[in-house]
Amino acid sequence: MTLSVAVYERHVFVCTSGEWCPVVDGDGLGVHARLKALVKQAAVSDRVRVNHAGCFSQCGNGPMVVIYPDSIWYAAVTPDDAEEIVTRHLLGGDPVDRLRYEPPTSGAHKLARDAQNRPIGRVAPWPAAGTGDGRQGTAGG
Repeated sequence: MTLSVAVYERHVFVCTSGEWCPVVDGDGLGVHARLKALVKQAAVSDRVRVNHAGCFSQCGNGPMVVIYPDSIWYAAVTPDDAEEIVTRHLLGGDPVDRLRYEPPTSGAHKLARDAQNRPIGRVAPWPAAGTGDGRQGTAGG
C-alpha cells in the first residue's frame, strides 16, 4: 500500500540529548516543550510532529532544531523563539532567518570548549548563567 499523502506535513526535531543542548548551551528541553505546546495550541498536531532527537553533532551551536521536509536548521534556539518558529515557519511557511544555521560545509561541526566549557567560535550569543536564554552574554567572553 502506498500513501498518497505525507503522514505529517512537517517534522520538527529538537536536540534534547547529549552533553550540551539540553541544559548547558541553552534549554533544549524547554524548546521542545514550548514547541510541542504551541503546535497543540495551534491545533496542527495532526500535521506537525515535534520530537526529541539525539545529538546532531553540532555541539556548541545549540540548542538545535531541524525541520523536515524543509531541511531548515536553527541554532541557539530558546523557548522564547518557539512562538516565532511556529507562527512564521510551521504555520506560515516562512523560515526564521535570524535563527538559521548554515555552516560552510556538511557534516559534524562540534566546537572546542574553553576552560569554562563555553564553545570556542560560537556565532550565537552565549546563554547567561542559569537562564537558559541563548540571547544573553557573548561567546567565549
